[in-house]
Amino acid sequence: MRIGIPKELHAGEKRVATTPDVAARLIKLGFDVAIEQGAGASADLADDVFRAAGVEVLPDAASLWAQSDIVLKVRGPAQHPGADEFALMREGGTLISFLWPAQNPAAMEQLAARKATVLAMDSVPRISRAQKADALSSMANIAGYRAVIEAAQNFGRFFTGQVTAAGKVPPAKVFVIGAGVAGLAAIGAANGLGAIVRATDTRPEVGDQIKSLGAEFVPVEYVEEGTGVGGYAKVMSEGYQRAQREMIARQCKECDVVITTALIPGKPAPKLITAEMVASMQPGSVIVDLAAEQGGNCELTVPGEVVERHGVRIVAYTDLPSRMARQSSQLYATNLLRLIEELCPGKDGNIVVNMEDEMIRGATVVKDGEITWPPPPPKLSAAPPGGKPAAAIAPPPPPKPLIPKSVQPLVVLGAGALALAWLGSVAPPAFMAHFMVFVLACFVGYMVIWNVTPALHTPLMSVTNAISSIIAIGALIQISAPGFLMTLLAGVALILTTINMAGGFAVTQRMLRMFRRSE
Repeated sequence: MRIGIPKELHAGEKRVATTPDVAARLIKLGFDVAIEQGAGASADLADDVFRAAGVEVLPDAASLWAQSDIVLKVRGPAQHPGADEFALMREGGTLISFLWPAQNPAAMEQLAARKATVLAMDSVPRISRAQKADALSSMANIAGYRAVIEAAQNFGRFFTGQVTAAGKVPPAKVFVIGAGVAGLAAIGAANGLGAIVRATDTRPEVGDQIKSLGAEFVPVEYVEEGTGVGGYAKVMSEGYQRAQREMIARQCKECDVVITTALIPGKPAPKLITAEMVASMQPGSVIVDLAAEQGGNCELTVPGEVVERHGVRIVAYTDLPSRMARQSSQLYATNLLRLIEELCPGKDGNIVVNMEDEMIRGATVVKDGEITWPPPPPKLSAAPPGGKPAAAIAPPPPPKPLIPKSVQPLVVLGAGALALAWLGSVAPPAFMAHFMVFVLACFVGYMVIWNVTPALHTPLMSVTNAISSIIAIGALIQISAPGFLMTLLAGVALILTTINMAGGFAVTQRMLRMFRRSE
């Protein structure tokens, strides 16, 4: 079978559905691969590079569509001036691209009329096995990173804090709304540029992910579960939305850059930033609205443009992945390759659309001219049959202690004092002096080392080295004492403290190297 990659006709679209190295791997799977002339030029991929990979370059879109059994695209087919991609579609052919079937029922009908089989990359189910073909996550990752670059471009100050001879520059404060793939990518990029990053999400379980990237999680002071189907966010209650607006209003006043990524599948983007919030921001602040293509999360967003309102720049580009066309094309092409590998189990250049496969079934929106979207709900493994659960048996109440807990410390202290008094009455004075030193040493060692949070152990290496040095000096004094046993014990103490000191210095140096900037 032949795979064809036409040039994208959507205005401003620079991506291409495959790259030379991915095309070479498709050829190894047994496919013939052809590409329209100039299809990769906007992504800095020349035709000669494709030819070197074994790809045939065809002069126009009509011949490519006519000769291709499978067409790979980024944007779904559409009617453009001078080119109707629906009419170019080969009857009975296969198309794999982004399609958004819920928003484009007319496109679905036209593809069904061509007896086509269509797999939508935006409908790949979010299951573990399908992660390798999850093009939505790949593009969201790039969009989140690029959002920070666009924010830095439009922001009039440094992201990182600096102390210079001309004065101190505070770090920028970045607030990310939504911690999905795009939000997490934005958090990582902003943190890497040295900004103070805060983030929020309706799903409380992502708080740990936000903190792991070095950002502060800002929760909404309202208890409600925000996780929807497939890990996406869901529409929240009015009470939650009110509390969320109050929290966002506070953050907008304090932060210099706000990046919004909130989307709910199949619905317009929720309006989270009002005109009043924009007016409350400091002049020179920036809002980057990643939900602009679905209407935007800000009331003042103008999709596809950068506008300035109340001294705040609102960046609402709808082509952020396309602004990094080469990287986006590489990731998207890899997602397509993984899906085709699933469609081609025999590795013989022929695809099999197995509707019993949950991953393929979820992505298939039209099969041989029949609309199959939406897919059935995912299959859940049935719980094993069993009898009624046994009634829980209440545990017996714990026995009451002989001595109340409030009195126990006093009893232990009194017993210790009596034992010490008895020992002093029978032991010689020299023994008691050494014993008191031993007890104090144990107490100091416990308070200095054992009773310290494990995260602070490494900074305490200098203290442990000092204690080891005292032990080493004592061992050196005693090693020449008469008696074999005393010499042996002093030698063992000297060896152990030497090992401890050397290890302590090594760990300390390793810790210091972590904070040095590599040349």
